[in-house]
Order: sequence, then C-alpha cells, then structure tokens
Amino acid sequence: MTTTTPRRAAPLTARRLFSKVPEVTVFFWIIKVMATTVGETAADFLNDHLGLGLTGTTLVMSALLAGALVVQFRSERYVPVNYWMTVVLISVVGTLASDNLVDNFGVPLAVTTAAFAVALGLTFRVWYRREHTLSIHTIVTPRREAYYWAAILFTFALGTSAGDLLAEQLSLGYWLSAIIFGALIAAVAVAWARYRVNAVLSFWAAYILTRPLGASIGDYLSQPHRHGGLGFGATGTSAIFVAVILALVAYLTVSKRDTPVLPPSEGGA
Repeated sequence: MTTTTPRRAAPLTARRLFSKVPEVTVFFWIIKVMATTVGETAADFLNDHLGLGLTGTTLVMSALLAGALVVQFRSERYVPVNYWMTVVLISVVGTLASDNLVDNFGVPLAVTTAAFAVALGLTFRVWYRREHTLSIHTIVTPRREAYYWAAILFTFALGTSAGDLLAEQLSLGYWLSAIIFGALIAAVAVAWARYRVNAVLSFWAAYILTRPLGASIGDYLSQPHRHGGLGFGATGTSAIFVAVILALVAYLTVSKRDTPVLPPSEGGA
C-alpha cells in the first residue's frame, strides 16, 4: 500500500530532511511482519531463557531503543540499518509494555487493548492537527518523526494486547488468530485496491494488524505443542527471523530498492 497526497499540509518550521521512512514495497511488509515476530519471541527469550525478568528485560531493551532512536534522529535520510534496527527494538519494547501491564500489574487484556487503542488514536489526532497529514512519506522534520515513532510504539503495544486477547483469553489459539488477522489485512488491501479506500487510512490499518499477525505467527512457531505451538522455541524462531531480516536489510542497503530518490514534496504520496 502507498499513501495518497493530502490536500493540505502544515508549513515546515523546523529543518527539512530527506524522507526518513522507506518506500512501501513488498520488502517493507515482509520485514515488518518478521520484526513483529522477533519482537514477540525475543521478549520471551530475554525474559525467560536469560532470566532477566520482565522488569530487567524492559530496562535493557528500552535503553537500546533510546540509543537506536538517537542514531535514527541524527540521520538526515532513510538508512535501512538504522531504520529497521529501530523497528525491531521498538517491537520488543511495545511487546514488553503490554506484558508488564498484564503480568506485573494484573491489568486485563481487554483493558490494555482499549487503552493502547485510545493512546494510538490520540497520537494520530495530535499528529494530524499539528501537521495536517498522517502520510508516512512526509516524515521530513524531527517533529513529524517523533509523532511517527510514538505511533509505531503504540501499534506494537496494541497489537500485542489484541493478539494475546484473541489467542489466549478468548482461546482461539495462535494459528486461528493468525488466519483472522491475515484475513483482515487482506480485506484492507482489497478495500484500498478495489474500492479506493483512503491510502493513508489503509496503510495504518494494515500496519496495526500486522503486529498481532506477526505475534500469532511467532507464538505458533515458538510455543510448545502442549500450548498449541510447533515447539521451535523462542531462541530458534528469533534466530531464523533475525537472519532473514539481516539478509533483506543488506539487500536493500546495496540495491536501494526502497530508498526515496528525492525529497518528497510537501504532502507527497
């Protein structure tokens, strides 16, 4: 999915950058889903296998994410390694945000799902009121990039809660949950391609839904058979997906298949 040209855009008062976000290609969605899966399995690996616990894992991953964001904000344009490292780390932190509320504080999944949905909605509202666009191809100022990463964080936290709500609390299981979220993404794609549904709205709907899709796939692959999974374990699943992500990012770095060639016009697609 790509994004349409907004009718109106706010004047830029901060320094203007090249686009900080890649072109939305098939590689974008493949890496996004895999990063989502890694976010789920890596959080489980650090929490359970390394014995860091939820609090320790959250502190370590939040510190790494902060460092990645510093590098990302200092970049003048889209750099595949910087961008996707930030996405992977924010996927882990978003997962941990949901897990901490549920496991450490006993907040029901229905409540965390609703709370993160509200937080994401408010982020979009403030972003649009200030910038008059939610198009990811207009991430050309530090302020817009801040809104963008805040939205990304909440999509991961929301997706984690929603995925766990369906798979575990509603007892649908990981595989059925993955099918449901995959079908919803397909419906969004059809609505965009066939019925001309707004491209920006379609993009963000698909982006949100890929989080629980990836989480369900990750849990299905890593969880033991007695819990409805294939039993590959968090370590094996994380290693496989990280290897694929690294290979794709290396390819994109060399080929520049997803790199915007020119700075986007104000309100560009």
